[in-house]
This record gives sequence, structure tokens and C-alpha cells, in this order.
Amino acid sequence: MIRITVKYPDGYTRESEAEAGITPQQLAERHPEHCPYQVLACSVNNVNERLTAALKEDCELELLDMRSPYGNMCYQSSLSLIYLEAVHHVFGKDTRVTIANSLSKGLFTVIHSPGISDESIRKVSERMKKTVSADMMISEKRINRQEMLDYLKGDKDSEEYRLVDTAADLQECLLVQAGEESGLSYCHLVPSAGYLKLFDVRRYRNGVLLRFPHYLHPDVVPPYEEQKQMYEAFSEETHWENLMNVRFVADLNQMVLTDNYRELIMLSEALHEKKVAEIAEMIHASQRRIILIAGPSSSGKTSFAKRLCIQLRVIGLKPLYLGTDDYFIDREDLIPDENGEVDYESLSAVDVNLFAEQMNDLLAGKKVDIPSFDFIEGKKIYGKRITSVEEGQPIVIEGIHGLNPAMTTGIDDAEKFKIYISPLTQLNIDMHHRIPTTDARMLRRMVRDYRTRGHSAAQTIHDWPDVRAGEEVYIFPYNSEADVFFNSQCLYELAVLKKYAEPLLKEIPADTPEYSEAQRMLGFLSFFVAIEDDSAIANNSILREFIGGSILV
Repeated sequence: MIRITVKYPDGYTRESEAEAGITPQQLAERHPEHCPYQVLACSVNNVNERLTAALKEDCELELLDMRSPYGNMCYQSSLSLIYLEAVHHVFGKDTRVTIANSLSKGLFTVIHSPGISDESIRKVSERMKKTVSADMMISEKRINRQEMLDYLKGDKDSEEYRLVDTAADLQECLLVQAGEESGLSYCHLVPSAGYLKLFDVRRYRNGVLLRFPHYLHPDVVPPYEEQKQMYEAFSEETHWENLMNVRFVADLNQMVLTDNYRELIMLSEALHEKKVAEIAEMIHASQRRIILIAGPSSSGKTSFAKRLCIQLRVIGLKPLYLGTDDYFIDREDLIPDENGEVDYESLSAVDVNLFAEQMNDLLAGKKVDIPSFDFIEGKKIYGKRITSVEEGQPIVIEGIHGLNPAMTTGIDDAEKFKIYISPLTQLNIDMHHRIPTTDARMLRRMVRDYRTRGHSAAQTIHDWPDVRAGEEVYIFPYNSEADVFFNSQCLYELAVLKKYAEPLLKEIPADTPEYSEAQRMLGFLSFFVAIEDDSAIANNSILREFIGGSILV
């Protein structure tokens, strides 16, 4: 008999005694009352594992559902596999499919076939439903690097083969199969298709959306919302990648290995500067004066705002730069939550009335005493920034609530120009594996917060779910308010961030809860060849905000 400490998805912890060989799946079935949603994966002694893994010795087990990052990834990867199986069943096994990026609470995919129609996509959906109803088994087997190359050797020109061939740190993965569909996977999958009952398949533009439950609402596919501007931003990024001849990680790795990455860095930065200049011209043409910039954590808002101010000056404008953080309500006047903590990410922490009053006064040409918030004292300090603006002079304002209409209530909408900024990662690992934008942002934050605040990688991983939860409430619902999207991704950045993040992740001890996520991120970084010499990155690059050396922050 072995002893297992089981942490269930609802937070309940129980010590169990069981025969060696019992699986996490069987332990989950013992106490369904503590599993409010479908259990999808697990962690054994802080190592991510499959539900069907045999437990042979005493251990600590955590059961994971859609609300956990790894459970969410497990569902997406498993659903993608049966989607590919269905596409190949309907269109033929040689049909190429690209799983491109996240969009409209799902994945935007492209089926490279001339026969795309509403009817053919309906057949794909029906095939997937049959697969789920039949509870088709999904198998997986861990294979090493040589076995990966042997499996892929029939197509040495494929993105998958070139990835394994160029990424020396990529030492193992999972060979997965559902029916006649097989492929490589970089996370565990669910045991069978019956776990994947919730999904939606629909045509969109030149592709197909594969949608599934959101991690905040695991028991329902969310209502469809078109994200036209997000789609266009990803399309622009694809155009940029084509200009630079880098669409997959293998392309980037090859540039690093052949020492040709410096031109890529310069071209990537030039495209950023061109886009910032275009936005400045749009602002000038609109004659709007309140320029609001918002985006999720680690988007590069500060660097972008400063670069935008420079471009506005180039065309003859004299922007005033402000941050909404300076309009926090004094700490003594805030009402703490039930844990005695103040949520500074909530709009209720911002003095929106003072903000609107001062912005309207500035627009009217009046002199204003703009506060500076002292985070140590927890209060606004006055008398340091008494200023006014000239007629036609824009005010550039950066802050997480910039696109929320409630932030600027009382300010004439005709004066507002709204910009949403995020690193929208379009570079793909291969045809069937995308790079999650949230992973790129977490690595940015990890590197920056270690450098500027002394935070460990474990602390960044620990805080990340709360950061994402705040974004879901305060930022993402308002990105459709934006007049323009700015994609702050630097195409080369993950090859640079690897050098800084990898040592921090390796420091996380195996006996800490953050270890499993650290190992997943190390596996993710193993796809990339590191750029060791980043001296070619300009000191006004958005990436410099995170790795250091910026003249803007």
C-alpha cells in the first residue's frame, strides 16, 4: 500500500491509502464532490503528469481541471488532436492545417484546401462529436530526441523536423495518437475524447475557429464575440513575419545558428517604429487630444507611450505624458477586501472624478496641479507638477483602465483616441503548435521583476494567476473599445529572453508548488536557440523595458 496526499480542484486535501498502481483518474473518481469540473490532468510531486499514470510510491498529488493553466493547455492540445483527425477524415490525410493563434476565446486555424465551405466545416464538427461520443482513446508515449527525429525523418523539410534538428535543448516529447491521427505533443493529453464534450467549430474569414470553454467558466463554451481588430493585428504580424522570412521557431533558430539574427532584430525594430509613426499620424489627423493607452501586464505600455510621444513631436505636436497610477485614491481612504488587502488593479482604487476634472481643465487651457502618487506613503503628492497645455497639444495617458469608458466618464468622447497594446505572438512552434501570448508575457515579467524588484521566478509564477484574473476583469473586456491595436511583440524576443529566464527557472526547488510550471516553461524555452549577444537591440526597444538598457523607462 502507498500513502497519497490528494489536493482536489476545490481545494480540499485528503490523505488516502491505496494499492500501488492506482491512477490519479481513479482517485478523482473516489470523490467527485470535490471535483466541480472535469479533471483533465494532474501534478505528482510537483511534476505535471497524465491522469492514467500509475502511482507506485508515496506522493503528493494535485488534480487539475480547466481552471489551472496546465489543465487548460491539456484540453486545448487534446481538442486540437481530434480536430486534426476530423479535418483529415473530411478533407483527406494529406491536407495541411495551421493552428495559428488565439482569437474569440478559441483558436484560429487555417485548413489549406480549396474545398472549404459551411457544409464541409459542419462535417468536421460532426466527426468530432462522433469521436467524443465514441470516447476514442488518446494514447501517448514519451520519446527521446533520436526517436523524434526518426518519427519525422520522412519529411525532413517539415517545420517539426527542422525544429527538432535546430533545437539541441529539445530532448524529449510525447508521441500521441487518436485513431489514425498521430503527432508530437509537448504536454500531456486527456485519456480519451470523452473528456472533450464542450467545443464549437465555425468558419471565420479565411479560416476556422475552434472554440472551447474559458478557464474562468469551465462548463460552457462562451458566447461568440468577433474580434475584428485582434484578427487584423495578427494578420499584420503575419505580414511582418513573411517580410522577415520567419514564420516558425525553426526559422528563427536557423538565423541564430548562422549568426544572421542581427538583421532580423533591426528589421523587427524598424517595423515597430514605422507602426508607431503611423499611429502618431492617425492621432494628428483625428485632432483628438486625450490619448489613452492600455494593455495587459508586460505589454510594454511605458516604452510604447514614450516612443509615441517622440513620434508626435516629430510631426510638430507637444504631448504631455501622464500615468493613471498617479490618480490612485489615498490608501487611508480605500476600503480593504475581506483579506485586509487593497486591490490597486480595481477601477475603484482610482479617483476617476479628479482625473476627469483635471483632464477637462487641461483641455480648456487651465493650469492644473497634477498629483504624483507616493507608493511608500500611500497618498497623492501635490505641488510638483503644476502645468497647462497649449491648444491642440495632446495628452498621452498610460494605464490599465484606459479603455474602460468608466475611467473617462465626463470627458467628451470626441477628444479620446484609444490604443490597445499587447505582444500578439504569431510565430508558431510548428504547424500544429502555437506560442501562447500569455507565456511570452510571463517571461517578460519574470525577467523584468527579477532585475528591477528582486522578485524570484517562483514569485512571478505564483502571482501570475492573479495577474491574469485581473486582466480578465479590467482589461480584456474593453479591448474592442480601441481605435487601433499595437502589437508589441519582437519577433526575436523569446530567443533573447531564454538567456535571462532559463537560469531563474532552474533555481526553483523541486519541492515548491511552482516547480511544475517552471519545468513546463523550461520545456517551452527548449524550442529556442538562445541569442547570447543582444547588443544589436536598440536602447529604445520595447524589449529593453524588460531585459534592461532602456533609455525610455
